[in-house]
Formats: sequence, structure tokens, C-alpha cells
Amino acid sequence: MPYKLRTARPKEIPALQQLIEQSVRHLQATDYGPAEIDAAVRTIFTVDTRLVADGTYFVAEDETGSYAACGGWSRRKTLYGGDAQVEAKEPELLDPAVDAAKIRAIFVHPAHARQGLGSLVLKAAEDAAAAEGFRELEMGATLTGYPIYLKKGYVETERHHAPIGDGLSIEIVKMRKRVS
Repeated sequence: MPYKLRTARPKEIPALQQLIEQSVRHLQATDYGPAEIDAAVRTIFTVDTRLVADGTYFVAEDETGSYAACGGWSRRKTLYGGDAQVEAKEPELLDPAVDAAKIRAIFVHPAHARQGLGSLVLKAAEDAAAAEGFRELEMGATLTGYPIYLKKGYVETERHHAPIGDGLSIEIVKMRKRVS
């Protein structure tokens, strides 16, 4: 099935939020419990509208125009999360000469899983960050995405638990990669 990848538009934010929630509820259910998922889709797994406004967030559509995947990168310090996250965001701009661009919020709709869409979005984000002069990439990977990112050349640098509300947290794996 052919997919079209393009920059996300602000008017699509509600649809992107639905895609993210469906992705998390179906594809991450083996890595996080129901209570964690319920809290996370209200807080950390929400759209970061700053990425859309910055033009660094992508959407992949199938031939019918349905949203199949989303994700992107950031030239800002925030490592992960969305508008409703519990932790404070860091909107300050990064310096490509010394800082790593942030790979952010890659989610695939369950109906389009295992078709290479996450890799397609990841490559677009990596290429866009490299085009702006970034030579290193960093992400806060979910346990679900972790094995894929290892295969794509990312290395684990640390793990921590991100608060998601209701006194709960989820494990996040901080990963890095040099741009070739």
C-alpha cells in the first residue's frame, strides 16, 4: 500500500491525537499496563502542538487519505511528551553545533503496523534534522519502540520513569545516534 508523507497541519491535531491514542492502546499494551496506558494517553502521549507549529511533525496517509502514522523531530530541548505532559517542557532552541536534535512522538495506527511506516517517519525526521545541521540525534523511546531504534543504530544512554499522572510513571529509554 503506498503512503504519502507530508508535514502535519494545525487543523489535523485532533485526528493526530486519535491516531496516537489508538496506537498506544493497541501496540503498547504488551509493554505497559492498562492503568499506565489510560494515564499516559491523557498526559505524555498527547500531541505536542509546538512540533506542528514548528513544521517538524509529519503525517503519513494511505491512498484513501486516512492517517496511518505520525512523528517527527524537534530543534527544542524537550525530549518527549505532549501538551498535557506532567513534566515541564523545555521550549528553548538547541544549537546544532553542540546539541542533539530530538526525535519525537512516532506512532503508527494499528491497522498499518509492521509495514515500515515507523521507519519511514524516523528517516524523514533524521534527514530533516541533518539538513538543519544537527549531527547527533536523541530520543526518549518507549519500551515498544526500543528494539526498533536499536536496529536503526540508536544506543541506549539511560532509563528513567516519566510521571504520567495518577501517581503512575512509565519507563522511558533515552537513546542517541550520530548522523552519518
